[in-house]
Amino acid sequence: MKYVLAALLCFGIVVVLVPILRIFAIRMGFVDKPSARKIHRRPIPLMGGAALYIGIVIALFVFLGATPLSMTISIGGFLLVVIGLMDDAAKAGGVEFPVWPRVLVYLAAAVLPLFFGIRIEGLSSLHGMILFPAWLEMISSIIWVFALINMINFIDGVDGLASGVATFSSLTLFVTALLKNQPSTALLAVILVGACLAFLIYNFYPARIFMGDAGAAFLGYALAVTAVDGAFKSATLVTVAVPLLALGVPILDTAVVMLRRLLSGKGLHRADKLHTHHVLMRWGLTQIQTVSFIYLIAALFSLLSIVLLLALS
Repeated sequence: MKYVLAALLCFGIVVVLVPILRIFAIRMGFVDKPSARKIHRRPIPLMGGAALYIGIVIALFVFLGATPLSMTISIGGFLLVVIGLMDDAAKAGGVEFPVWPRVLVYLAAAVLPLFFGIRIEGLSSLHGMILFPAWLEMISSIIWVFALINMINFIDGVDGLASGVATFSSLTLFVTALLKNQPSTALLAVILVGACLAFLIYNFYPARIFMGDAGAAFLGYALAVTAVDGAFKSATLVTVAVPLLALGVPILDTAVVMLRRLLSGKGLHRADKLHTHHVLMRWGLTQIQTVSFIYLIAALFSLLSIVLLLALS
C-alpha cells in the first residue's frame, strides 16, 4: 500500500505542477524553438524537468525521510536540474550552451552517490561476494551514473519517448527491488513510475511541454542510482544483465549512435539525427508509430530482465 500511495503522491504533484510551470515558461519565453534538427514545428515550453524533480523529491522525503538514498537523489538531482535549466535557457535564447560546465556538473553528480555509500561493490558467486577494490568501485559507479545521465538525454528527441522508456525501466527496477527485498530502492523506483506517467500525460504526442535537458539528465541520474542501489547489489556475473536489460533501450541507442559517430569522424558530443527514433522516422514512421515501436522494445527488454532474474533466483 505504501508503494501505491508514494506513486500517487508523486503523480499528483507532477500533474498539478506541469500546467503551472508550462504557463510560466511560455510567459518567460522559456521554450524550445523549431530548428532543422528538431522535429516539432512550434515553440514548446521547457520546464517539465523542474516538475519531475519537485514531485520525486517531495514524495521521497515524505515516504523515505532523509536517508542516504533520498539525499543522493535530491542533492545530485538539484545540481543536474540547475545546469539543465541553464542549458535550456540558453537554447531558448538561441545560444549554444558550452559543453564543459555540463560535463563537470554531470561528473560531480556521478561522484556524489559514493559519499552516501551507494556504489557498485562487486559481484556475488557460489564462493561468496567478490568485492571490487576501492578504485574499481569508484570508477565503475561513476561511469555507470555519468553514462545514464547522458543516455536518457540522448533518447529525448520524440514526444513521449524519454518519459515512456523511463517508465518501463522504473517498473522493471521496482519489480527487481521487490524480488530482492529492497524496500527503499523499490520506493524510489515506484515514485519514478508515478512521475513519468504523470509527465507523459502532457508530453505524449502532441507534446504540450518538454522535460528539457534538466529533466532528461535528472531522470537518467535517478534511474542510474536506483539500479546501483538495487539491481547491482549482490548481482552475479549473469544477473548483472538485469539492470542492463532494464535500461536496454537508452544503452543500445547510445552504443549504436556513438559507433556511427566514430565511423563518420564526427565529435561524440555533437548533436545529430543518428538516433534510433530519427532513423525510424526517416523510414516513414510517424511520431506515434516510432514511440510505440520503441515502447515495445523497452517492454521486451524489461520482461526479459525480470524473467532472467526469476530464473536465477
